[in-house]
Amino acid sequence: MKTYVVGGAVRDALLGLPVQDRDHVVVGATPEDMIAAGYTPVGKDFPVFLHPVTHEEYALARTERKTAPGYKGFVFHADSSVTLEQDLVRRDLTVNAMARDEAGNIIDPFGGRRDLEARIFRHVSPAFAEDPVRILRLARFAARFDGFTVAPETEALMRGMVEAGEVDALVPERVWQELSRGLMERRPSRMFEVLRACGALARILPELDALWGVPQPEKHHPEIDTGVHVMMVIDMAAGLGLDLPERVAALMHDLGKGTTRPQEWPKHHAHEARSVRLVEQVCKRLRIPNDCRDLAVMTAREHGNVGRALELRPNTIVTLLERCDAFRKPQRFIAMLRASECDHRGRLGFEERPFPQAARLQTALQAAQSVNAGEIARSCADQPARIPEAIHAARVRAVSAALATEQ
Repeated sequence: MKTYVVGGAVRDALLGLPVQDRDHVVVGATPEDMIAAGYTPVGKDFPVFLHPVTHEEYALARTERKTAPGYKGFVFHADSSVTLEQDLVRRDLTVNAMARDEAGNIIDPFGGRRDLEARIFRHVSPAFAEDPVRILRLARFAARFDGFTVAPETEALMRGMVEAGEVDALVPERVWQELSRGLMERRPSRMFEVLRACGALARILPELDALWGVPQPEKHHPEIDTGVHVMMVIDMAAGLGLDLPERVAALMHDLGKGTTRPQEWPKHHAHEARSVRLVEQVCKRLRIPNDCRDLAVMTAREHGNVGRALELRPNTIVTLLERCDAFRKPQRFIAMLRASECDHRGRLGFEERPFPQAARLQTALQAAQSVNAGEIARSCADQPARIPEAIHAARVRAVSAALATEQ
């Protein structure tokens, strides 16, 4: 029985990156051998065991055979006769198909080390085409390892998978799992660029794919192309270290521009309302969590108002706060301001510009929060219908005073 560290742990160590998790492959053993050695079986589809001390995963070397469409359509075979190379050849990319033995020697039968040095993602074998999740994984790796390119033959293979309908077999939960992980990487735009290049983006996120080639007014958007703008916005969100709901909001804030009639270009009147409908559509289809959906909907609806915050009157600002439920959920409102800042700075030449609109609206929120709504409600007890109006008026006065002081 021989054990090897495989996959991402070997790749990251060679790149000089911290190793988060270590996966192991065991050659020359049976499930009974593993149990006798104290390992705990946990695998459902194929034999995987937890080490009795470290609790790291040890999988028996295995082969696989495609039997049905999609990423679940496989039959696995594992026994003591399967070799390390037979196990590695079924992996997705050469950079993930290396192993390290107990003496520290690197086993690299498919040129993974060479591709690491050249910063290339290349499929190991034609079996790559059997699992559409691998397209999503490669795109996610592109977002993590900035500077890597996709080998031309691998991109051609991915394009063929899309044309064959393999991507259509992906379940929403798995699509969201990979997209959400990619959004949290260093340069999320690379993920979408890779998906778009092979045609997969048009199948899994057609609402986003529609943004490329749609112009915006050059005065406000020197980059002009809406797709380019949104990629700049999501990379700005990553650069500022925003969390997942904020990055989802940044990604989807302008979806409505993809449905503007060409004769109206480069203007996009009422695109916010259209964006809201499309955000809701995407979130429902991909089963995106509610916290991401709610923030994305609010950002799509309000980012234009946030951008005009320096021109808004106190009454309009208070109405905005009320519409956003900012008094009950102030942190969500502030998260929307962060996503809107990415929209502002995610433009060519705007990257370092300040965004005083956020500070103005936060000042207004703090001032409006200082109003004692309960006391006002008690003073209007004899006329309860007047309570909302009285609270609103008091908040407007507080905001007016605070903004006047700030100026």
